[in-house]
Amino acid sequence: MSLYKNKRIALVTGANRGLGLETCRQLSRLGLAVLLSARNIDEGQRAAKQLTNDGLEDVTFCHLDVLNQHDLDRVAYNIEQDHGHLDVLINNAAILYDYYQTAVAADLKVVNQTFATNLFAPWRLCKAFIPMMRKNKYGRIVNVSSLAGSLHYMNECGTPAYSISKAALNALTRKMAAEVHGVGILINSIDPGWVATDMGGSGGRPVDEGAKGIVWAATLPDDGPTGGFFFDTKPEPW
Repeated sequence: MSLYKNKRIALVTGANRGLGLETCRQLSRLGLAVLLSARNIDEGQRAAKQLTNDGLEDVTFCHLDVLNQHDLDRVAYNIEQDHGHLDVLINNAAILYDYYQTAVAADLKVVNQTFATNLFAPWRLCKAFIPMMRKNKYGRIVNVSSLAGSLHYMNECGTPAYSISKAALNALTRKMAAEVHGVGILINSIDPGWVATDMGGSGGRPVDEGAKGIVWAATLPDDGPTGGFFFDTKPEPW
């Protein structure tokens, strides 16, 4: 029997800081049980403790390296055994805003590492949890993307690994959403905007503003959109 019998359960990847941590905070405030996942155990436990010290309930640290299939299998098994359902998946973990590279001269080893985290890890997570969501006829999957992944705006140099990986993540959103259409699972890509985080750097908008669109997509009603790309709840060009 689920430890959170009467609550929706959300798993957030890369949640020990920045957007991931703030997303956990906002979801918890809305009454969801939150599995705050991170690769680094000390940082993840510290982040979860920070939220519980702030008075938020049902925030639990979940050790997960999104590049480690064994980790993912363990987490999926534990969620199935402990709760029987995962209602919300936030694919937030991402790396490498490679502003210093060009596509022509890109280090493809770096590109491959970026795709492993920004595309293939979310793909694996979707594969792991969509069957559980199908069984329970409910699911919300949010792929945290970027304006940099929009082909509409992709006419400048720089960030080839990051930009192309996010464009591919948007394509995954479309494919996955089409395949689960009509079974209670909504899958969307969200551009949080330029946010003042470790990756985004200073000068961006507050992290709580960036997280609002992610939380919106995570809590959509049953007749909400799916297979879309949104910024602050408004459609963004692909």
